[in-house]
Amino acid sequence: MLAFVPAVLLFAAFCLSVREDRRRFRNAVLLGLTFITLSLALLAQIRHLPYVAAEIILLTVFAVPALGTVALGVFLVANGMTMVRKEGRSPANLLSLMAGVGIFCMIGLLVAVGTEGSPVLDGIVGTLVMLVAYVSFIFLCFLGYAYLYGRIRVRGDVDFVVMLGSGLTGGERVPPLLASRLEKGREIYAAQVARGGPAPLLLTSGGQGPDEKLPEARAMAGWLRERGVPEEHLRTEDRSRTTDENMRFSRELMRAEDPTYRCVVVTNNFHAFRAAMTARRAGVNGQVLGSPTARYFWPSATIREFVAVFWEHRAVNLTISALIVAFGALATANAL
Repeated sequence: MLAFVPAVLLFAAFCLSVREDRRRFRNAVLLGLTFITLSLALLAQIRHLPYVAAEIILLTVFAVPALGTVALGVFLVANGMTMVRKEGRSPANLLSLMAGVGIFCMIGLLVAVGTEGSPVLDGIVGTLVMLVAYVSFIFLCFLGYAYLYGRIRVRGDVDFVVMLGSGLTGGERVPPLLASRLEKGREIYAAQVARGGPAPLLLTSGGQGPDEKLPEARAMAGWLRERGVPEEHLRTEDRSRTTDENMRFSRELMRAEDPTYRCVVVTNNFHAFRAAMTARRAGVNGQVLGSPTARYFWPSATIREFVAVFWEHRAVNLTISALIVAFGALATANAL
């Protein structure tokens, strides 16, 4: 049973880290490492298991990921075509399509190299596979923990509900994506009032872009006002241009009104975990909740969020990538 000790220790570290702060990316990595070490421990025990149990473990560890990769490629290509049809051909909208095509290109490359037998080509492709494996591991960590983080529910009363802005349609109208955030914030507000708690202040956060006729925060406040939220329960933060500024400027307003405030921040579900990491760095006292997003929009948006998170931790990620390339080059040189 010693084979399971690393998985147990990593899971314990994961639980302690989550208890300390649910908004850390290291939680995602610890969770991913727990699953990897658990899989290795199960493989180490195969010879001691009944035939049926051993077959199930082998299928789970090897066959399911292989088939899942092909299925994921098909899904991403199909989703990418839907995104192009509904949202246009901007680079951000092409992410899921490019990811799906990339999966099939990688599969094709592995098949082609298997028939060549060139040491140099084998070394190059082997290095590429290790890089893809590393990025895929980080992505799965991000995806899995983002899903878990999205299951958070508001417990107890909050003093503020902060709703993050996004672009306005026609420079002045609230689009469906932003309306989803506002509706989620209004639901939290109404639920707290309904159970007899003090009415939280609804804080809309978003500045004015170069193509907008008014700050996003004011358009958002108007949307809430039209749906029955009293003026005295609304606050606006209309200076921010980025998520980091959303958090920092909103924190300043909340601390000015109540130094001991407790809040919840609302954004779309694909953005919740990254926004939570930003909130932690900005010193915001509260968790982040996600509002619903159209299903076809979610894959590309999630990939975009992952790219941003990967780059935010670029010092570690680029260092590990460089070590992988160096190791691959050394292995290739030794093979010649």
